[in-house]
Amino acid sequence: MNTTECIRTRRSIRKFKAAPVDHSLLESLISDTSYSPSWKNSQITRFIAIEDSSILDSIVQDYTPSFNSDIIKQVPVLLAVTFVKGRSGFERDGSFSTKKGDRWQMFDVGVACQTFCLAAHNAGLGTVIMGIWDEDGITKLLKLPDDQELAALIAVGWPDVDPDVPMRKSVDELLTYL
Repeated sequence: MNTTECIRTRRSIRKFKAAPVDHSLLESLISDTSYSPSWKNSQITRFIAIEDSSILDSIVQDYTPSFNSDIIKQVPVLLAVTFVKGRSGFERDGSFSTKKGDRWQMFDVGVACQTFCLAAHNAGLGTVIMGIWDEDGITKLLKLPDDQELAALIAVGWPDVDPDVPMRKSVDELLTYL
């Protein structure tokens, strides 16, 4: 699959087959994702692959709304995407480099999430990035270190649906020349 085809055919998948995702495949995808650009090559994004059914059950029952927990119940792997705080958008002395302050952190994580999702799609896997969950609860459940922050959850598995292409905005609406 070429890059354009991968970008244009990747969809958010919300129905998955029960088949497991091999660790070597997941590790290969994370290796590909490590090439994502980041602020001053800070490479702040981290991934926790959650396969333990007791942890997944806790996330489903205690920390996510039903529209996300219905997805998580099906997946063989849930990625908790975190970032190392205080590096992206900062100077060595801890001051902000731009008016955007610490918002560069989420930019870097977003780039890494999209890179992961495209690499997964290229490998035949489906993904959906989720952002609505109990951040404090999942942070405690996963025992994240103080220097990391939870940014997203990504459901990962073999798709059991082939969603239609959603409507896209036109180039005229998205692009302005000056």
